[in-house]
Amino acid sequence: MDEGASIIDIGGESTRPGAIPVSEEDELTRIMPVIEGILHERPDAFISVDTSKPGVAGEALRKGCSMINDVTGGENEKMIDLIADTGAQICVMHMKGEPRTMQVDPGYEDVVSEVGGYLDDRVNALIEAGIPPENILVDPGIGFGKRLEDNIALLRAGREIVPAEGVRLLWGVSRKRMFLDLLGRKDSNDRLFGTLGVAASAAYSGVDVLRVHDVLEHADLLKAMASTIKGAGE
Repeated sequence: MDEGASIIDIGGESTRPGAIPVSEEDELTRIMPVIEGILHERPDAFISVDTSKPGVAGEALRKGCSMINDVTGGENEKMIDLIADTGAQICVMHMKGEPRTMQVDPGYEDVVSEVGGYLDDRVNALIEAGIPPENILVDPGIGFGKRLEDNIALLRAGREIVPAEGVRLLWGVSRKRMFLDLLGRKDSNDRLFGTLGVAASAAYSGVDVLRVHDVLEHADLLKAMASTIKGAGE
């Protein structure tokens, strides 16, 4: 937060390619002490919890979290009801398959149309349940069941996939495998400059939220752009 983060995203279950699911009990055991510790030190913190389990989401929201980041697109009706009842925010993401298998030969006829259509369906379901558009974010799911060419097409599309007025767009590209294919960087720690390049393009693509590892570097980049380039925004 001191380096410029406006949201802290906490997850207790890995969703990287090949990841094995964990139980609800294990997930809660991992995240609740972190949430409690942060809110004890910084009661003003805006915390997002990365989970697809309504039980985990409910406990996190009761502790004072403000948003749920659901990689399964909010497809669970209990999750939708929970968000509607609590007035929390939700980020819904597109993922082809599941983490264990999503990178096993993924393919699309038109990735922008297919991902945009899926997110349109999910946002409509959320709005019909009474969740206002301003409480909804959409994430194209870069690296979640996509080839390099799919990732690039979605990034180039920018806000084209955003289905409704008031809905915000989130990109999560930081240190991802696409930089191995694009730039030849094997170590995730060597992917910062590629990540910053995508962040710079985000400033022109109408992206509202960037999910990153390197907060200070991104904050400096976006602040410098906003102060020196007309139309770059913040």
